[in-house]
Amino acid sequence: MNNTSQALSVTEKVGYSLGDLAANLIFQTLVTFLAFFYTDVFRIPAGTAATIMFVVGTLGAFVFTPVMGLIADRTHTRWGKFRPWVLWTALPFGALSLLAFSTPSLGEQGKVTYAMATYSLLVLVYIANNLPYSALSGVLTGSMAQRNSLSSYRFVAVMVAQFIVQVLLLPLVLMLGGGDKARGFHNTMTLFAIVGTVFFLITFFTTKERITPTQEQTSSVRDDLADLARNKPWQIMLAVTILLFVNLALKGGTYIYYFKYYLDDASLTAFLDHIGFNRFIAGLNHLLAGIGLTEFSWPKDAPTSAFSLFNGLGIIFMIVGIGFSKRLADRFGKRDVFGGALFASTLFLLAFYFYAPDAIGLVVVSYIFHGFFYGITIPLLWAMIADVADYSEMKNRRRATAIIFSAMLCGLKFGLSMGGAMVAGILAYHGYQAGAATQSADVVNGIRLTVSLFCSIPFLLGVALMFFYKIDKSMELRIEHELGERRLPAGANA
Repeated sequence: MNNTSQALSVTEKVGYSLGDLAANLIFQTLVTFLAFFYTDVFRIPAGTAATIMFVVGTLGAFVFTPVMGLIADRTHTRWGKFRPWVLWTALPFGALSLLAFSTPSLGEQGKVTYAMATYSLLVLVYIANNLPYSALSGVLTGSMAQRNSLSSYRFVAVMVAQFIVQVLLLPLVLMLGGGDKARGFHNTMTLFAIVGTVFFLITFFTTKERITPTQEQTSSVRDDLADLARNKPWQIMLAVTILLFVNLALKGGTYIYYFKYYLDDASLTAFLDHIGFNRFIAGLNHLLAGIGLTEFSWPKDAPTSAFSLFNGLGIIFMIVGIGFSKRLADRFGKRDVFGGALFASTLFLLAFYFYAPDAIGLVVVSYIFHGFFYGITIPLLWAMIADVADYSEMKNRRRATAIIFSAMLCGLKFGLSMGGAMVAGILAYHGYQAGAATQSADVVNGIRLTVSLFCSIPFLLGVALMFFYKIDKSMELRIEHELGERRLPAGANA
């Protein structure tokens, strides 16, 4: 291996992070709105939507992802192993994002076939893009501190994308579609596809792979899989990744229904009036109308506005939490900070079960605190996975970065497929009626349980697993030192 102590420039950190912003414009839309898009816009039955999301997600997790990991680790170009995939998938990713959120006029079976095909292709290209992109963070630098810093840059970009999607997407859909949600989704995804393609290209041109295997290092697929089977920290992080993304999909996909069907409309309006949000929006709409942009007026629907504000405040405080992440991790180690912050964030999720439909202020405050503590964990997950790759190299004297990350992305995709399917499945189980002005008490109670108790269980299990994860602060330093010593001779000979 070559010498990897080199610090990353701000330009490279920002350039790398823009790739996550691009991917998350689509990823966050899938997590938050795919179930809603299928049930309320494309009008696919909730049970069928659940099946599509689970089958495609499982296929992505256990077929596309491991195959892509093996391919990426065996890719050899003048640009490196992982950077080329960011370039090669930039345009297909944008095109398929647009197709997946289009609503062609088809019969019921035609809609199901179209949704299955476009979602499958989007997941395939997403994995071909995001797995090498994620693995790229493990070969830009060998410094643990630089990885912590890179993760913080990266996940600020993730939060920006999340803010755009969770705060602005529904208003954009209504604005760009003139009230027609199908046209609005199409136009919004066109915008996302263009921006995302440009950002992927920036990522490709501003990054450089520095950790490269020495010529004598060779390994077979059997070796790689055997290394994983012996890697207990990897096994724990795989389980944690699954649990976290079950939560994200379950929580993200249910909030829109929570605001639409559980929280009281009159209380939402009163809350927005009380904090001055409606006055601000009225002024914004007046300004837009004054310059002739009447079609861009913010929608007057109270649940849409409250949902956007709720997500916006949560994301802002997640970004604040990310700002604390590196300093806490550098001082106490990633493991301890991750477990403690995840537990604290879970407490504020559990609180949702106890709030009445008119307790809007408490709902918002709880989500702010949840966002802050969860934000601390966000950069640490992927930095810990990069540490797991280093741990494997230290133990086995072979580096297989992509297969480590592909295994984690298997967990990510499986978690998302489970969580996303659970959203639609819970709705179908309780008798959800798409497009209805109100839902039955049974449906509403299912929504309420989902955003509180059901979402908390995966996080609590993740906290418990941290007690068995042995890469603490002292182990991090040992791994970095041993690998640094090994790479010095290789760097001198390079």
